[in-house]
Amino acid sequence: MVRLKVRSSQRTRDEALVRALYEEHGAAILAYAARLTGDRAAAEDILQETLIRAWRHAGDLSAAAGSIRGWMFTVARNLVADRGRARGARPTEVAQAPTTVPVEHDHAQSVVDSLVALDALERISAEHRSVLVSIYFHGRSVAETAEALGIPAGTVKSRCHHALRQLRHSSLGRSIVLEGVA
Repeated sequence: MVRLKVRSSQRTRDEALVRALYEEHGAAILAYAARLTGDRAAAEDILQETLIRAWRHAGDLSAAAGSIRGWMFTVARNLVADRGRARGARPTEVAQAPTTVPVEHDHAQSVVDSLVALDALERISAEHRSVLVSIYFHGRSVAETAEALGIPAGTVKSRCHHALRQLRHSSLGRSIVLEGVA
């Protein structure tokens, strides 16, 4: 119970100190910060942070140690300088002009094309899919595909033709791009 009263009385004293500092020095610190920043909202933030720091150092602040007002002006000036350094450390944001060419190639369309092609491949028969995968994804010739799948070369050509036709129809107007397919 004693601890609670000590904390409560300390909080009350600290709040009274901050209130008194604001009433006595708030207008001057706000005007000073506004002159330094050129921005009323930023000046209000500076004043608030100055008062928070005064509250944190309430035990250190006393008239015998020097001018409280001078200490608050110094804190405000340092806060403004810190903001300026922080702003200078980050690169300036520049709005992109409509005529600006993108620096990097956007690969989003190729990702979408790949997903559409894979979805379409799932919809065709396993025989047709195995021929297309062998030719287009593994880079095999018709003869190599025929040997790998154990079917005649004519069957590979026929399945490839029918598979590509099914892909074109199953895409429902979506573009499927396979290298070397016209």
